[in-house]
Amino acid sequence: MDIYKFPRNFLWGVAISSYQTEGNNLNSDWYTWEKLGKIEDGSSSGRACDFYHRYQEDIDLAKKMNLNSFRLSIEWSRIEPTKGKFNEKEIEHYKNVLLYLKKNNFKVFLTLWHFTLPNWLAEIGGWENRKSIFYFCRYTEKIVKNFSDLADFWITLNEPVMYTGSAYLTGIWPPEKRSLFNAIKVFNHLVKAHKKAYQIIHRLIPQAQVGLAQNVVYFHAPQNPIDQHLSWIFNFFYNKLFYLLTKKDHDFIGLNYYYSYLVSNLRLAKKLRRLAVRSLKKKYIKVEIYPKGIYRVIKMFKKYNLPIYITENGLDDESDQKRPIFIREHLKWLHYGIKKGIDIRGYLYWSLIDNFEWQEGFEPRFGLIEVDYQTLERKPRQSAWLYAKIAKENGFI
Repeated sequence: MDIYKFPRNFLWGVAISSYQTEGNNLNSDWYTWEKLGKIEDGSSSGRACDFYHRYQEDIDLAKKMNLNSFRLSIEWSRIEPTKGKFNEKEIEHYKNVLLYLKKNNFKVFLTLWHFTLPNWLAEIGGWENRKSIFYFCRYTEKIVKNFSDLADFWITLNEPVMYTGSAYLTGIWPPEKRSLFNAIKVFNHLVKAHKKAYQIIHRLIPQAQVGLAQNVVYFHAPQNPIDQHLSWIFNFFYNKLFYLLTKKDHDFIGLNYYYSYLVSNLRLAKKLRRLAVRSLKKKYIKVEIYPKGIYRVIKMFKKYNLPIYITENGLDDESDQKRPIFIREHLKWLHYGIKKGIDIRGYLYWSLIDNFEWQEGFEPRFGLIEVDYQTLERKPRQSAWLYAKIAKENGFI
């Protein structure tokens, strides 16, 4: 019988984002975009899960699950609804949330930017505008000065490559542009924003642990040499490039892993241009649930000699039939990575509660805890108690 025991002080946690759970982020570019009828299931985020008012209830649920770490984000559009004018009431709100987490002995992963922008910044081009770097740094400094003793890990950006592709290549997110030129510009500005934010945080908190949460996908291919070469290209540009450009500006590596992509039957000359727009429709790339892929991607980052945290890993499974197996199988491969000498220090499941899943709306169900969107009642799924048992025992059989 195999026993999967994790290192002492391993972090077991969950992750959420502000926009997806709080609701009523009226000054956000996403809220404005939703009103144009862009959400696939016809919904609008509205009050979402109302985590804004029910955060104590949700944190208590995480505590009952024996978890010791919690990832959440600050909503920039709440903090700075008007350019240069900070809302002290909202700063106090987030301070209360963080204080409640610390009261319950959680290690806090605090994300500064999780996809959304204040309307005033979106109106002048968002991340396309070079001034966005300055504005993000000013916002970062404000947050760090107010919450310096309330976060254990600082995540500057969430999934910058995913954002760049979804907003500026496939055009499925606001501002719905399909421009390689703009994508390169945005990518470059996000690189610079991370580097500068890293410096600001360390200037204010020299001992801070600073990183980002990067979405990683394991691209692999059958024996076809063209497909194998393409999978190498995708792995490099999607998984590795951002870290290569910012490698001196990380104290840890945060990885969000969900899927593997099987690259097959591609013809470089004809299909690469269409690939960026149509890959999400799975025409040229087959999406796979592939637990071993989590080992493959952490192995890519071993060379940096930094602690690795899985900052997101989860499954859309309303029936909760597959989620227990999903969690166990991914943890088995993380355990294997630890045995192979990779410094993996924590696992955060996405997500604690069902929430608003961006352009897909409320239909996907990623939560360990089910949310009735009519009554907002919370109901832990069976997978929540499985995960609670794993966390309590720091492993499983």
